[in-house]
Amino acid sequence: MVELTETGIDGLDSILNGGIVRNSTTLVVGTPGAGKSILGLQFIYNGVKEFDERGIFLSFEENREDLTAAAESIGFDQWSEFEDNGDIKVYDKRRLLQENSFTDTLDVLLEDIQDGEYDRLVLDSLAMFELFFDDDAERRTYLLKFTDILKQNGLTSLLTNEQATVFPDNDIGLENFLTDGNIYLIQTPTESGVNRYVWVAKMRKQAIETDIFPMEITHGGIQVHDNASAFSMMNDSESPL
Repeated sequence: MVELTETGIDGLDSILNGGIVRNSTTLVVGTPGAGKSILGLQFIYNGVKEFDERGIFLSFEENREDLTAAAESIGFDQWSEFEDNGDIKVYDKRRLLQENSFTDTLDVLLEDIQDGEYDRLVLDSLAMFELFFDDDAERRTYLLKFTDILKQNGLTSLLTNEQATVFPDNDIGLENFLTDGNIYLIQTPTESGVNRYVWVAKMRKQAIETDIFPMEITHGGIQVHDNASAFSMMNDSESPL
């Protein structure tokens, strides 16, 4: 029986048939503004609030104060409280980029990762993580090492990454193949605003719904809706793609 970690995100766990495989790494990909960081914040926050699972948030893009403000502005009102009591541990860009190499940065993280007190981890984002490395071979080696460490220490992890195109036809990186799951957050412009969608393209060890589902970002975070056929983007002749 495969153990699952519920995200607590309305509709997403249904698509995943219960949640993300425990001790796995999942890549969350999307264009800028698609909701990747919000999904990561929500995954960590829900872990503490709903499932008594503590979380680590690694932000290569935000200061701790800005991250806290972002979390609370979207409706995660107890974020500061959870930080203060140690249920959420944040490493911000000032701390993560303080070292000269990823090996040095990893040494800083290992105490929290290896003590067994945390269940979830988010790395936001791989685009900044890659600044440590000179080439794809080195990046691949360290990404494999890092994901292996996360799994060995019982962490269920989300790694965010940006892509330039709505669909990843020609924008597939090594990360997509090195992680256990791929979730794409998609946004398309309309005359009245933006339509948002989520597509779970891959999840090892479990059956998933692979349709594209509409989602929205509201106060309280991301909500995924189950009416996939009404929002089909692959076969709709009126799709803007």
